[in-house]
Amino acid sequence: MLRIAVPNKGSLSERASAMLKEAGYRQRKEAKELVTVDPGNQVEFFYLRPRDIAVYVSAGRLDLGITGRDLLVESGAHAEEVLALGFARSTFRYAVRPGSARSAADFDGMTIATSYENIVAKHLANSGIQATVVHLDGAVETAVELGVAQVVADVVETGTSLRNAGLEVVGEPIMESEAVLVRRPGTDDPRARQFLRRLQGVLVAGSYVMMDYDCRAEHLEDAVALTPGLEAPTVSPLHNEGWVAVRAMVPAKEAQQIMDDLYALGARAILTTAIHACRL
Repeated sequence: MLRIAVPNKGSLSERASAMLKEAGYRQRKEAKELVTVDPGNQVEFFYLRPRDIAVYVSAGRLDLGITGRDLLVESGAHAEEVLALGFARSTFRYAVRPGSARSAADFDGMTIATSYENIVAKHLANSGIQATVVHLDGAVETAVELGVAQVVADVVETGTSLRNAGLEVVGEPIMESEAVLVRRPGTDDPRARQFLRRLQGVLVAGSYVMMDYDCRAEHLEDAVALTPGLEAPTVSPLHNEGWVAVRAMVPAKEAQQIMDDLYALGARAILTTAIHACRL
């Protein structure tokens, strides 16, 4: 069976399991389950700490895994990102008390508290900054108030926790992160390729909608320019002479504007339909 790691808890867990269900895979029914077998798809899912997943995949004990890009880089594991999954997006940033620093260049001689010491140490070295890195597990935003450090480096989604601790973000992001699918470099398994195609199908299905509309034949070229589809739209003649029906995939974020533009061209009966799964 294909052996795949899934986050067992945290912000990655729920979204990862939901995506796998959309892709047609069985998932655990209770949070205490550590392993779920999907015999129909010949896949075995292991629910592990997100920080450990890249390590297991790198060691070859598991074929694939879902984790955060920041956790992959921090682990130093010999695993590679295969596909960005589009959820659990965040930035990794420095934060200080207001007025104590304007950028990372001001951190010379300071102490930086973080749960991601490898990422921070690498960033400081690449920037030529001489600072001390202190590793803390869990929430690090209290490190400044308690005098452990003058700077914290942490994953930032909304920044609310940092602001509540009296801190402000400074400098450019250290890195951008999101959920990613990882594998051991050099591996090439047909079952893994099928798994990847399914996840890609879920991503595309969530990014596009199917649009149907009727328009006059003389306006068809202008309409097709608005809805080119992936290869080309499907065009069928209607019973009323001079009218055609058009069907095409369009980006979900642009659907409302496209509908307005089609209506202005004289198109009517404009409909959008959600796509639940696809293969491109």
